[in-house]
This record gives sequence, structure tokens and C-alpha cells, in this order.
Amino acid sequence: MRVDAAVGYAAAQSGHGIAYARLSSLGNEHLLRVPFRLNRTFAPRQVGFAALTAVAVTLRKRGIHNVGFALEDQQLLDDLATHRDLDESLVLPYVRLRCALNALDEVAMRHAPEAVDLTARASAEAAFSPAA
Repeated sequence: MRVDAAVGYAAAQSGHGIAYARLSSLGNEHLLRVPFRLNRTFAPRQVGFAALTAVAVTLRKRGIHNVGFALEDQQLLDDLATHRDLDESLVLPYVRLRCALNALDEVAMRHAPEAVDLTARASAEAAFSPAA
């Protein structure tokens, strides 16, 4: 069974992050909240890698192995699609994400501007709580 997961995320400067995934399958919808952690000296682009890794790992632990991810972060989607050279600070987060995605049976990625509400929710929570 395929699950569609619209994902939005954000992190506070402390490195505490939060990802929200709106899971849809067979007409049912569920909102999943997944905390994640970054090094205090993280680069802004590392947030997406860490958030999507956390969501993929959580879904796999819940027995979900066929996922269609929908993200508003086009740059992250481009990084995954084109296998382009990354800054040194992004290599390990990229590898972790690839490993998490490879642990799933089937993965599809698409751009989803409608995930902006999840990003806004995550941003508000990350800004409000130092331990998102």
C-alpha cells in the first residue's frame, strides 16, 4: 500500500528541528510530528536532509515501505534528482538521507507548494520552543 507524505520542516538555531508529515492513504489522513536534531553549527540546507531522513526512518519503523514524498523545497528535490556535487557540510547528511530512502521499497518525490502550511507550522513551533 502506498502512502503519500506531504512534508514541511524547520529548525531553531539551537539545532532542534521539527518535521510534519501529512500522510494520506486510501482516503484516510493522519498528521505525523517528527522531531530531529542538528549540530548547532548546521548549514540551512542541512535542515531538509535531516528532516526528510527523520520522516523516512519513522515511516519505515511504522511498517510503511512505499512512500510518495511531496516537498515544497525544490532545491532538496534537485539535490536528490541530479546527484550534483554538494558542499562538504552536506555530504554526510545527504548520505544519511539516501540510506534512509534506500531502506524503503519504493520512493517517489514531487514538488508540492501546498506543503507550505506544514512548513509554516513547523517554523512556528521551532521558533516558539527551544527544544522542538
